[in-house]
Amino acid sequence: MTRIVFAGGGTGGHLYPGIAIARALVRQRSSIEPFFVGALRGIEREVLPKTEFPHLLLDLHPLYRPAVWHNWKTVAGAAGAWRRIGAMVAEDRPAVVVGTGGYAAGIMLAYSVVHRLPIVQQAGDSVPGLTARAFSRWSREIYLNFPEAARVLQAHHEGSLVDTGAPIEPPPAPLPDKHLARERWGFPRSGGHVLLIYGGSQGSLAINRAVGEWIDRGLPDNLYVIWGTGRATYEQFKHFESPQVRVRDYLAPIGDAYAATDVALARAGAMTTAELFAWGIPGVLIPLPTAAADHQATNAVTLERAGAAIHIPQTQLTVERLDGTLGRLMHDPAELARLAAGARARARPQAAVEIAKRIVAIVDGV
Repeated sequence: MTRIVFAGGGTGGHLYPGIAIARALVRQRSSIEPFFVGALRGIEREVLPKTEFPHLLLDLHPLYRPAVWHNWKTVAGAAGAWRRIGAMVAEDRPAVVVGTGGYAAGIMLAYSVVHRLPIVQQAGDSVPGLTARAFSRWSREIYLNFPEAARVLQAHHEGSLVDTGAPIEPPPAPLPDKHLARERWGFPRSGGHVLLIYGGSQGSLAINRAVGEWIDRGLPDNLYVIWGTGRATYEQFKHFESPQVRVRDYLAPIGDAYAATDVALARAGAMTTAELFAWGIPGVLIPLPTAAADHQATNAVTLERAGAAIHIPQTQLTVERLDGTLGRLMHDPAELARLAAGARARARPQAAVEIAKRIVAIVDGV
């Protein structure tokens, strides 16, 4: 068996790309064994035990910038993690280490540089994070979701920055029948539009509050809503369920919602937008204002300039702005079609397969 280590996590945007690549690798070559290294305090603690992959969870911490006195936890956690990584490598030396970003990736990538393990990275955002930037010059290849990210990364060699798009589990081909998908949600098979509201796996209280007030004012008769509130605030908003509105705490499998959707109101995370575009769904994007280096705002601006989305900063998310933006789209089929075409143009549904092929080539020494 050939072990390939995936290092990253903390958030879904730094974990799910690795899972998609790992599954594509196993489909291409059954002798490959993906192994995940992540943080005990990240989302990987809940997700990885439910996958088919072996993993090692470490007591890792991010850099505490405002409360710098907490950085002793970061140092102590890194020292302990270094020892455990060393034991893992001694047991089965990986052929390649794949960094997928976040503080959970840093110590594994640092160990790999010191011990001359080949590394590659997947950079999800238009402004790559600190880890991706710090290890870019040692990375054999870096797979970019946004080609615009190349401007802030150091290339290991010419051609090492590869525009692949974001690795996701691709939608089925052909896409499911939209009429049947609408019917499964209890909506009319045709006529009007379906809006998906999705603030990420944890939901967004700011988006939910604006949406609740907007629905209270009365929806147009021909608009149907699938609303993923997130589990933390579901009880607060579940009373909005109606023949026009389906309220869920968590959308799983989310493909059932994508199949019925014409336009989405969503955050601007790399994986969210990659999935939407793979399904041909344009987005009205509300970036998370607390995202590191404000990268979601840069994502949203980039995608708006590409003609694939509309950007509304959270500070401007009023009921009036929401109603005006969505109302314009519902009454202007040409603009909605233009945005959908822009979304499809940015879509890279086979990114995980392409990345897996390139990693296999590195393993083989091609």
